[in-house]
Amino acid sequence: MTLRLYALDGCPWCEKVSDALDDAGIEYETRWVDALHSGRNQVKRVSGQRGVPVLIDEARGVTMAESANILEYVEQTLA
Repeated sequence: MTLRLYALDGCPWCEKVSDALDDAGIEYETRWVDALHSGRNQVKRVSGQRGVPVLIDEARGVTMAESANILEYVEQTLA
């Protein structure tokens, strides 16, 4: 698996990214994170911040946050 999505259950921005990946038929792994920012150390280790969503594309060496940026990346690079 080369794509990993860090997401929070019920997060509307995470759902938009997940829907875009699903609609494009892209395989990815979801890693669910803690609702409390203080519990998101795994996200901070990979992205430098605790916000979600965060998409990791290991094949291309890309780590990105912010749903708008991720959606643009999915549309222009992955789809």
